[in-house]
Amino acid sequence: MMALWNNLPGGLQDTVFVLALLVPAVALCAGLWRGFAPGPLIRALLWRYRWTNLGYVILIAISIGLSIAIVMAERGLREGSATAADKFDLIVTAPGNETTMMLATVYLRPTAMPLLSGDVYNDIASAENVAMAAPLSFGDSVNGMPIVGTIADFVSHLGDGQIQGRMWQDEAEAVAGALSGLHIGDEVAPAHGIGDDADNDAHGDFHIEIVGKLPPTGSPWDRAVIVPIESVWHTHGLASGHPPDRANQIGPPFDPAYFPGTPAIVVRADALFANYALRSAFSQSEQTMAFFPGTVLARLHSILGDIRRVMSWLTIVTQCLVGMSVLLGLFILSRLFSRQISLLRTLGAPSRFVVCVVWSYNLTLVAAGTVLGILVAWAATAGIAYRVSNLMGFTITTRFESMDFAFIAAFLSGVTICALLPILVSLNATPVQNLND
Repeated sequence: MMALWNNLPGGLQDTVFVLALLVPAVALCAGLWRGFAPGPLIRALLWRYRWTNLGYVILIAISIGLSIAIVMAERGLREGSATAADKFDLIVTAPGNETTMMLATVYLRPTAMPLLSGDVYNDIASAENVAMAAPLSFGDSVNGMPIVGTIADFVSHLGDGQIQGRMWQDEAEAVAGALSGLHIGDEVAPAHGIGDDADNDAHGDFHIEIVGKLPPTGSPWDRAVIVPIESVWHTHGLASGHPPDRANQIGPPFDPAYFPGTPAIVVRADALFANYALRSAFSQSEQTMAFFPGTVLARLHSILGDIRRVMSWLTIVTQCLVGMSVLLGLFILSRLFSRQISLLRTLGAPSRFVVCVVWSYNLTLVAAGTVLGILVAWAATAGIAYRVSNLMGFTITTRFESMDFAFIAAFLSGVTICALLPILVSLNATPVQNLND
């Protein structure tokens, strides 16, 4: 049996698991409804107390929706941050804090970083198994979006070769990110610095023409303007990385004597296993530090994992409180219907029919609140993702996973079974007592 289960696709296993959690509710419903037709009476109760019912459904929806939204938002944050770093196999910087260097390089957070010399760059670019060594240069911006100087190979790597328009051919041309709001043919003036401290007049009348546009990458680079690194050096009055007889050259090779420096180098090896050897080689020097962004993210995610565990426990506690609140609400509703229950029993209705009516009524409210809670969770997560995406710069996706539906199914089945308690309590009282009350 276990072999058969293990051979099932993962999606089918998840579906079976969720459906299994709903079996108690379905079985109880089938047992209570057998031989009865309580539909008209249930609809009458729903319409008679429609505003009370609506308020009760909304409370259930908000409590369930927010609990699921917290879990979905945290998961989306982890996945989005990991996706943003996919194109950065290995990063080489001056020795320092890996997290700070990663945030500056991958997520384009403004940071003061020491520079690597031209000799260091040439040693890295000429190392065995290095397929690409892309120097980066930061510091300028356009309309609050960072300008990043690099080489054409790295831009092609970011866009998987799918660039709308064309690659730059001189210093005054650029490729814009998918979410930059810029279009091919636009001309922009670079400002020195980023944010409120940017100096719009620092580079005179120098303008950059947008000649290409990257496809969406899900990273902060979607909001960047990428130029030849020579453009950044030139606008700051530095050498171009090339000797005077090659002053118009764009891209490598660079001459160490005319190389102004770079805060970070993105390295891509020609084989996956070579990345580890390159990291070891570049980390042995006192001038450089090499690290995998994925490793740094794993450490950060481990911290988030601790926070997630705390949040998960809080979510469980919250749902227990929600379940208790729902149960208390069902007791109150059953008490409100004590007269109707007594009248049904006085008219000779079987106890199972009475239980069926009140239980189905309660289940309808809980089920409606649960379904509405899914919509609340989606809307809340989409709002959180939109806000965090704007703040962090990378795309956060919102989607439901099997564990979310399993949580919903477990909650629904648990409340379904507990909904019998207030009804059975009401049946313990005699019809005369309920009518007198």
